Amino acid sequence: MTGSLQVKRGKFHIVLNTYDKDGKRKLKWISTGLEVRGNKKLAEQMLRDTLREYEAKERLVGRDMLFSDAVRCWLKESAVRVDAVTLQGYTTLAEGHILPYFDALGVKLMNVDRRTLQTYLDEKATNGRKDGKGGLSPRSLRLHKNVLYQTLKTAQRDNMILNNPCELVVLPKNDRHEAKFYSSEQVNTLLDACRDDGLYPLIRLTAVYGLRRSEVLGLKWDSVDFDNDTLTIKHTVSKVTEVVEKDKTKNSSSHRGYPLLPGIREMLLQLRRREKENRRLFGSEYHQNDYILKWDDGRPFSPDYVSHHFSTLLKKYDLPHIRFHELRHSCASILINQGATLKDVQDWLGHRNIRVTADTYSHVDVNRKQGIASMMANQVHG
Repeated sequence: MTGSLQVKRGKFHIVLNTYDKDGKRKLKWISTGLEVRGNKKLAEQMLRDTLREYEAKERLVGRDMLFSDAVRCWLKESAVRVDAVTLQGYTTLAEGHILPYFDALGVKLMNVDRRTLQTYLDEKATNGRKDGKGGLSPRSLRLHKNVLYQTLKTAQRDNMILNNPCELVVLPKNDRHEAKFYSSEQVNTLLDACRDDGLYPLIRLTAVYGLRRSEVLGLKWDSVDFDNDTLTIKHTVSKVTEVVEKDKTKNSSSHRGYPLLPGIREMLLQLRRREKENRRLFGSEYHQNDYILKWDDGRPFSPDYVSHHFSTLLKKYDLPHIRFHELRHSCASILINQGATLKDVQDWLGHRNIRVTADTYSHVDVNRKQGIASMMANQVHG
């Protein structure tokens, strides 16, 4: 509980930061009846006494609150602090896993301890998949722990519990994930195969620049400078449960520029000419927007469609299965095998720090390893 003294009509008032049962913040004004002149110390004492009184009341309320309701309160408070995509992720995870489990358990907030949380996470590690095919990955479990931890941290902040037992839970170590990727030859085979498909420009841009799905879908005409031959990543389109369009990138490093390669430049000019013609043909039925990659009637491609149709294309042309995001991995792998440094790859992909780049792309392909082995064989004889 926090509060302050405020002056209103020449008298001190106590203003408390309180929260209703839904976790929504409300200001509570309480008159001290004290004139401002000569009563500051007395008003400060009244503030301290009032804070202690309300903190005691909050603790009593907290004794009856269910842990699942505390999670709901945290979600509502988060709605004003995090962006829409992050909130969708929190909500989907909570509603799909955490709330059903703890609603059924019926445990109170004040009774949640390390064992309660550890039992939940261990159960999800063993049987957490919705399809019934085993447990959740260590990465997924960390997302679950974050929601549990943040809920309890908020309750601790509001003096509803004394400590945060989530600090003591143990999670399995992250599995080392070897990303799948295409060689440059496979990328070219893919591009040749789907040249007449509507997603061809999107796939080509993703492969060449190593873009995230949200970044390539977010490309607008103001992202392209034909005079200076540059392409700038500054808009995104993402989806967890609903599509969210943002005029900003994932982080500051993701806001980056690229040289506009000649082949890409010509492709974009063709797209601009086609868009102009489509606007004429569809007339009032055209969906007006500034996105580059879209259907003929102007509707932007949806994130789900891109992922699903990409998978369909690979099956159609009998190409090895990779996820759409792994075109980004393919770009990085090609760069590394052409001699680019990890710093080069970090800048090209827009990673926030080089550790992410090193952890994800420390692998090199067999041909590069053979080249390294040959160099060692030429230098060291035994």
